[in-house]
This record gives sequence, C-alpha cells and structure tokens, in this order.
Amino acid sequence: MTLEKSPDRTSVDPTETALTAEPAVAAGETVDSFHRGRFHLVQPLGRGHRAGMDAMLLAALVPDPGSTPIKVADLGAGAGAAGMAVAVRVASAQVLLVERAAEMATFARRSLALPGNAAFADRLDVLEADVALSGRARVEAGLPSDVFDHVVMNPPFNNGADRRTPDALKAAAHAMNDGLFDAWLRTAGAILRPGGQVSLIARPESIGEIVAACGRRFGGLEITPLLPRAGENAVRILVTGIKQSRARLSLRAPLVMHGEGSHAFLAEVDDLNNGRAFYARR
Repeated sequence: MTLEKSPDRTSVDPTETALTAEPAVAAGETVDSFHRGRFHLVQPLGRGHRAGMDAMLLAALVPDPGSTPIKVADLGAGAGAAGMAVAVRVASAQVLLVERAAEMATFARRSLALPGNAAFADRLDVLEADVALSGRARVEAGLPSDVFDHVVMNPPFNNGADRRTPDALKAAAHAMNDGLFDAWLRTAGAILRPGGQVSLIARPESIGEIVAACGRRFGGLEITPLLPRAGENAVRILVTGIKQSRARLSLRAPLVMHGEGSHAFLAEVDDLNNGRAFYARR
C-alpha cells in the first residue's frame, strides 16, 4: 500500500465520524459534511444515491501534483461528492462534474452554492450529459477529446437483472446495463489526454468486465482489493489505468478498512477517507 500525505494535512481526532449530517435544508434532503467539515453536500434523503466512503476513496486515487494545474472529470458525479473531494484536497484542480440526471445535477449546483464551499466552488462546473454518448454527440454535449488529466468514475454497480428499487432516482444511479463499463471507459479514453489517468471504484465481480473494457485504451492497470477486515473477502476494488500505456496489469496488496473486531477505520484509510492523503500509483 502506497500512501502520500496531502500537504494541507490538519490535526484531527481519528476516531471522529467521517460523514456527519447537518440539519436538513428542506423536507426530503440534508446537508452532509465531508473531510471533517471542509466541504458540504446537499443530498436527497431516503431516495436516490447518497454519497459516502466510495466517493471519498475514489477521489483519493487522484494524486496531488502541487502547483501544476490539472483538469479532472467526475463521470456520473451525482451530487458531486468525489469531484468536490478532489478539488478540496488538490488546490490546482479544475473539476467538471458530469451527471445525466437533472435532479442530481441540481443538487450538485446547490452544493457548490453553499457558503461553506465558497473557497473552492469556482474551480468546479456541472455538466448535464450522458456519459455513454460517443463521437460528435459526446463533443456537442460538452465533453471534448484529449483535454482531461484525470477521469474518475463510480459507475452503477447492481446487475440490471436483480430486483430493482421502486425509487427511480436510485435505480438510475445503481442499476448496471450491459456494456456500461465499455461505454463509460470509452468516454474516459476519449476525453483523457494521452498519458492521463482513469480511476474507478467497483464491486469485485466486475473485474473481468473492467479489464476487458480497458482493452487497448488503458494499460498499466493497478487493481487494489478493499477488505472490511484482514482475512475477509473484498467488498470493492480500486482500479487505475493510464491512457495508451502498454504496461502490464498489477494486482496490489489489499487495503484493509478496519482492525479485527472494530468498526473504526485504520489510520491509513481514515486519511484517505478524509482527504489527508492520496493513494499513489506504483
């Protein structure tokens, strides 16, 4: 496991909860605090997709280049948690939040308008677009080719054949269709500059589809299993790849979230979850 400390590390109690809810701003929604209160997110309550640790770990896959400007696209951004987490930690990042669902894109815009997010909000934009668009349709929707240094994504992870939730907003965020990984990684490959990095978090059973979809678009794949505790099965995988690289795939040592018999995050994971470190490629 390779962890790099973010230069803006703050001293916190590692036993603190990583995600806390503030009073709802309106019926059916909440304002939630991430990175120990460094940014806040307006989210639907009791419906739709609510961001949590997956989004924070996804954001931690983007390295901090110091003062070098970078452009980041968060595909399927929802309310914008992962993209905002990148912008808060990486002061040189310009981030585009790409979301198909108009309601979730509205939550992202409202989140950026919160006074507590003013310090970084001018470095993010929201684009309503379908990540699966290709060719001219993709470009006309606002996703030009070869411009981003990093693309992050947390694609829908439930099999579309499984029992689906009656919540249409949640179903759209969680239900996977055939060819989804290929479509999303095709878009990532198109909008990344040569040498740019794609990062995603997914369920372990999707590993074959992900590797196949990367194909010749991405090489140097690094796959990290995420375990609840040592000796337990992986519940997620973290994947990064480099556009046009021909390096071989690497299966990295597992990242373990909790100690035996504990629900508290281990220190390394707590740092990733709260924007005090990033998970560096080898």
